[in-house]
Amino acid sequence: MVSTPSLDKPQSGRSFLDQAIASSSPNQSLVPLTTRLGDHESLEIGGCDVPTLVRRFGSPLYILDETTLRTACRQYRDAFAQYYDGESLVLFASKAWSCLAVCAIVANEGLGVDVVSGGELYTALNAGVAPDRLYLHGNNKSAQELNYAIEAGITVVADNWQDLQILVELMGDRRDPVRLMLRFTPGIECHTHEYIQTGHIDSKFGFDPDSLDAVLQFVSQQPSLNCVGLHAHIGSQIFELQPHHDLPEVMVSWLQRAQSYNLPVTELNVGGGLGIRYTEDDDPPSIDAWVKTICDRLTRACREANLPLPRLLCEPGRSLIGTACVTAYSIGARKTVPGVRDYITVDGGMSDNPRPITYQSRYRAVVANRMSAAATETVTIAGKHCESGDVVIADAQLPATEAGDILVVMGTGAYNYSMSSNYNRLPRPAAVLVCDGEANLILQRETYADLLRQDCLPERLVAKTPRP
Repeated sequence: MVSTPSLDKPQSGRSFLDQAIASSSPNQSLVPLTTRLGDHESLEIGGCDVPTLVRRFGSPLYILDETTLRTACRQYRDAFAQYYDGESLVLFASKAWSCLAVCAIVANEGLGVDVVSGGELYTALNAGVAPDRLYLHGNNKSAQELNYAIEAGITVVADNWQDLQILVELMGDRRDPVRLMLRFTPGIECHTHEYIQTGHIDSKFGFDPDSLDAVLQFVSQQPSLNCVGLHAHIGSQIFELQPHHDLPEVMVSWLQRAQSYNLPVTELNVGGGLGIRYTEDDDPPSIDAWVKTICDRLTRACREANLPLPRLLCEPGRSLIGTACVTAYSIGARKTVPGVRDYITVDGGMSDNPRPITYQSRYRAVVANRMSAAATETVTIAGKHCESGDVVIADAQLPATEAGDILVVMGTGAYNYSMSSNYNRLPRPAAVLVCDGEANLILQRETYADLLRQDCLPERLVAKTPRP
């Protein structure tokens, strides 16, 4: 949980905003890039007054700033064009937030999409993403998902032997081979939460590097598998550049081995993992610095190996969309435990943001309708779920609040909606896209009827009217 700045110098929401956008790189900002203080001293994002949005759409409410998302897309795209002389493609890791509007925006900005399930693939295709810009990942793909990918004509990233065996069986005598990449574990560790480290050897993802030759030899003997590339990913929410500096050299050595098996490998996918700034203490590199590190090191490694530059792919998720969204809640009950702490409760919590209880994630919050008020209280912001651990932020510093005030938690674009649930039978929140003063609904708020939509009640269980 987060302990925000000392109350020795009470900070207002206004002074917080003065420091929150410290960089043009969205992942280094604490708030969406269009955030400002509105005419009535309330929080404004995308030209829209946040309290007004809550009155119109209800709460909890995900508020996605289109400008911030598009800016991040363009910074990735333009940085690769600047620093890499070969072809490149940025893929949005849609596990961060998979919905039609988000996929459509990133595709409109020239990005491809990385999907990890049939559902994410279905969403991306229906959002208009071109099949040649879609890549299917996953460590336990079903035969149905792999067949869907084959029929759609997208690239499959094989994670294990089962993937390869199922693909060979599904392909049969089909004329056109499936476009394939191979994911290997690079053996590179980084300082992040153990649950989101994926590059070290002890990981459920990817082929073990010791199996490199066996995998390459098998694939080279399968005419139905067109192995066009190699993939690696070292983790998530990473603040260090060194692991990304080390990865290209490892992957170029794999590329040389693949070519020795006469495989037509022309693509390297270095994954993603760049972190974002959730609190004042976080200090991630910029998008530009991350891309430059990858490009410079890969170019050098290829030059030293006397290899042409491959097509370079990456898969950012959190650093594209994390900062672009905030979650607005309505404050409800207050409880004081004398000598211990004060609790204020919001109308959501772990069902719309499971990251604090899952990863001990830290966040920053403001009171949207009291932006000029000084932060004079230290309170714990609790969710409404029947779990003691349902705490959004511990020891948050806020102005004095009342029931009905609007609390806004920053940096909720990545994995919040994607990991949301109906715990305690709470309907999932609505989401709105804001831009230039316009707010468009992109996810409808679930209703109680939606909660029962998949329920089936056998006739024999239907309650009978009791006899007197």
